[in-house]
Amino acid sequence: MDDFFSKTYYGNTVLEYLIAFGIVLGAIIGGKILYWISKKFIKQITSRTKTNLDDIIVDKVEEPVIFGLVLGTSWWALNDLTFSDDGSFIGHVFGFLTVINVTWLIARLSDALIEKYIVPMTEKTESDLDDQLLPILRKGLRIIIWVLGIVVGLNNAGYDVGAVIAGLGIGGLAFALAAQDTVKNFFGGIMIFADKPFKIGDRIQIGDIDGFVKEIGIRSTRIETLAGRIVTVPNSMFSDDAVENVDLEPKRKITLNLGLTYDTKADQIEEGIAILREIAKEKQHLIDEDVFISFNSFGDFSLGILFIYFIRKEADILETQTEMNLTILRRFNAHGLEMAFPTQTVYHQAMPA
Repeated sequence: MDDFFSKTYYGNTVLEYLIAFGIVLGAIIGGKILYWISKKFIKQITSRTKTNLDDIIVDKVEEPVIFGLVLGTSWWALNDLTFSDDGSFIGHVFGFLTVINVTWLIARLSDALIEKYIVPMTEKTESDLDDQLLPILRKGLRIIIWVLGIVVGLNNAGYDVGAVIAGLGIGGLAFALAAQDTVKNFFGGIMIFADKPFKIGDRIQIGDIDGFVKEIGIRSTRIETLAGRIVTVPNSMFSDDAVENVDLEPKRKITLNLGLTYDTKADQIEEGIAILREIAKEKQHLIDEDVFISFNSFGDFSLGILFIYFIRKEADILETQTEMNLTILRRFNAHGLEMAFPTQTVYHQAMPA
């Protein structure tokens, strides 16, 4: 057995490999134990304090710190082994992972602090501009942190980052051609923030999409349709197509074409028009005082009365239409005004014998 442990492979004995593996395994198990202790005890202690800052720090720091401890212990275990390249490759790998771990910690902390302190401040302001810009700034800050972390990590790993960046300039033209849609979406997002055709929470219509704006991004906008589905719309659409902001309408126009049967007398038509004017006066808490009523058509199977009214902005659109339609139906029925439906009269002529 001693001979087995003393055998040498790639400059290290089996016993040295087992010791290094045991230390790495122990570091992983120790990390799991530390994570359990943090969840079980440390968070209970911080939850009793008056400030929430320690809760945020513990919640966001525990995983990167534990991973860093496991990483450091593993590096210490592997550092005692002999490698053919003097351990430079392993050193570069651990150097890169260390920088990425620190980047992960910074990104989590910054995002948590923004969520805890900056977001409530923007919600208290009267302007909606900060509510729209904050998600973009959060994503931009996160991207910057990770890009810087990866660049520093690659530099620590021995890569010539300057040469890599210079090489990207060679393919800049091809990249620009491939990313032209992204550029259009980017400028479309700038147009939304500059012109403010709508804001978060507004109901808009663009093309066949009708719904409420849930999120405005620098590349796309998310809309919750009336069916409850989330649609992601590229911002370039808002530059190319007309956008209708339903919430900005001062009042909603409703057009009714009421058809009465052809046996309706002229004085009954006048009575129907008078009934509609009376209803419009009674419902002025729901509709605008300006209405348009006209005996406007001799249809194929009905005499048409046109009734146009405007629902006030503060009134519920669906409930107002229901109330108006029911009132019209009851009044017309009470006065013997019969609504028409499609009919056809067929005349038979006897053929001579």
